[in-house]
Amino acid sequence: MDTTTGKLHLKREVGLISAVCLIVGTMIGSGIYMSPEWVLRYVGSPGASLLIWTASGLICTIAAFAYVELGTTIKESGGEYIYIFRNFGHVPAFLCSWTSVFLARPAGIAAMSLSLAQYVAAPFYGECRPPSAVVKCTAAASILILGIINGLNVKLATRIQNVFTFAKLLSLFIIVTGGIVLIFKGHIHNFQNAFKGTIGEIGSVGMAFQQGMWSYDGWNNLNYVTEEIRRPQVNLPRALLISLPLVTLLYLMVNISYLAAMSPAEMITSGAVAVTWGNKVLGRWGWIIPLSVVLSTFGSVNGTFFTGGRTCYVAAREGSMPGILSMAHVHHLTPLPALMFTTSIALIMLILGDFASIVNYFSFIAWIFYSLTFAALVKMKIKKFRTQSFKVTMLIPVFLLIISVSLVVAPIIGDPRIEYLFVFLFLLSGLLVYLLLIHFKLCAGLMDRPTVFLQLLLEVAPTEANLE
Repeated sequence: MDTTTGKLHLKREVGLISAVCLIVGTMIGSGIYMSPEWVLRYVGSPGASLLIWTASGLICTIAAFAYVELGTTIKESGGEYIYIFRNFGHVPAFLCSWTSVFLARPAGIAAMSLSLAQYVAAPFYGECRPPSAVVKCTAAASILILGIINGLNVKLATRIQNVFTFAKLLSLFIIVTGGIVLIFKGHIHNFQNAFKGTIGEIGSVGMAFQQGMWSYDGWNNLNYVTEEIRRPQVNLPRALLISLPLVTLLYLMVNISYLAAMSPAEMITSGAVAVTWGNKVLGRWGWIIPLSVVLSTFGSVNGTFFTGGRTCYVAAREGSMPGILSMAHVHHLTPLPALMFTTSIALIMLILGDFASIVNYFSFIAWIFYSLTFAALVKMKIKKFRTQSFKVTMLIPVFLLIISVSLVVAPIIGDPRIEYLFVFLFLLSGLLVYLLLIHFKLCAGLMDRPTVFLQLLLEVAPTEANLE
């Protein structure tokens, strides 16, 4: 609560270190431990796979520059949703929030929690596969714990993120150090004729980029909490420009380490590249790698909770979601209803269990809205939208718009599947919901009584954007 104005808004609790940890901690999840085999499978050679990892990191770094201008010009939380809303209006912004709130974020949380639970349960069952019920209960417990923490205490959530980020960085440094030792011992045969067997088809390269980009996903998460960053004009650009080069360099070095320890054939058939690397290089200390996956995944789930709830919260504040979701706890100053809603959807997806294909195509959906976001920046620059600090050349958003459209189109052309049709049908269903419930207001007043009841029960109240 602002004591001078009497207005309720979220507090600025995220400093520079917490901002860096939020980005790095969300980016480094299970992707770097799993995706390298798929990138290599799609492009066919070690040299080409390293180029994909480098190019993916460079694209995300360039995109971060664009997001710095967006975040320092439009100083509201909400990420892609708010940028699309301010430039293209309610309909495309609603589709963005519809996809994020009901599909992408909860499915990502459920999938990461399930991955975490499998690694946690595995040691207790030896060579046997852990029972599905045990895995799902463990995953549900992790979702509930993180949901409660994020709903009740922002400082605790950021401290957890900081601790787990430092832990996962340490685990990646172990892999990098092991790779350096192997290279000095002469394990460089995979880097000779490194481009032999390269697959250059547009569809394969596009799918490789999708896998690489998925491992970098989270680079934009700080823009979801702009209103909670201390001195955002300074800390937003600093955090993004520290995090992206750091993660890009780490990912490249980790992949070099994998290739120093394993042949391309071993990587492709591994199933879990990092675990195979740990068993070969660390021997009886190989258990460190599965533990690292657990720490990385837990940190990523926490970061996704922290930022994902803000999309729902801001969308509700702008009228794209029920008003109760735009409210904050009057004592803890967290978007409690939005976080409870995200937790509930994630648990439902976890119970249903059949969301693997949803997660596989999350990258495809995300780049549709990245395209609109970069188009929004192009529009802002054409209209000479006033900005107070950070500006990028027009070439950057134009380049990113071309890349993001290519990442949407290339998989459809190169590997057409029925799932892409399902994605567009989901978007169309969102358009139908928008027309019925928001444009024509067919159920106006339906949520009035439940909203008042939940306000009293949860001790929440309406908020305003914190733009000071």
